[in-house]
Amino acid sequence: RAGLTQAQADADVRVVVLTGAGDKAFCAGADLARGSGSFQFDPSLPHLEYADLLRFAWTTTLPLVARINGHCMAGGMGLMAMCDMVVAAPHAVFGLPEVKVGLFPAQVLSVLQGLIGPRALAELCITGEPISAQEALQMGLINRVSDDLDAGVQALLDRFLDKSPAAIRRGLYLMKRTSAMSFEESMAFTESQIALFALTDDAAEGQAAFREKRK
Repeated sequence: RAGLTQAQADADVRVVVLTGAGDKAFCAGADLARGSGSFQFDPSLPHLEYADLLRFAWTTTLPLVARINGHCMAGGMGLMAMCDMVVAAPHAVFGLPEVKVGLFPAQVLSVLQGLIGPRALAELCITGEPISAQEALQMGLINRVSDDLDAGVQALLDRFLDKSPAAIRRGLYLMKRTSAMSFEESMAFTESQIALFALTDDAAEGQAAFREKRK
């Protein structure tokens, strides 16, 4: 959360790429080797740190890209889902195995719902069985699978790093705010927002560049 806060406050930062160390796992979830200590919570606290991270990511208007370099399981699925785009290695594996240890991917559901269909989500949650990177791609959980992960991530970044940072940041704000609105609420909100895009320096420069036939 501290890293996202720092990045969000820096106008020179264009994107955050989230990944794991090495090539074995992006994030495998809680450390089950610790036993019951992995799931001890203070009932006096209304919020959990993991949930607060997902909450904060939802308010971030900086593009977040997940670089999935291995196993993406349980809580790791939440970290992946809080990102706006995802590139995975062919050997990456995705899953919600909580039911195998008597738990359920409760907080993860909040960020996974809406990314994939309810049938696919129910199967992941209820069976606890993993899926491959290709299966994740087919169900729309991720954007692309790349044999060369770094090259795949860079290819995705290259598609938007030459675009307007102001439009992207305001656009992400718009997309997140309208996702839970009704049609009329969304239409009213977006028609009030479009004029703000047009007032930015980026809009003036972008349209001038178009007229002058330059980048």
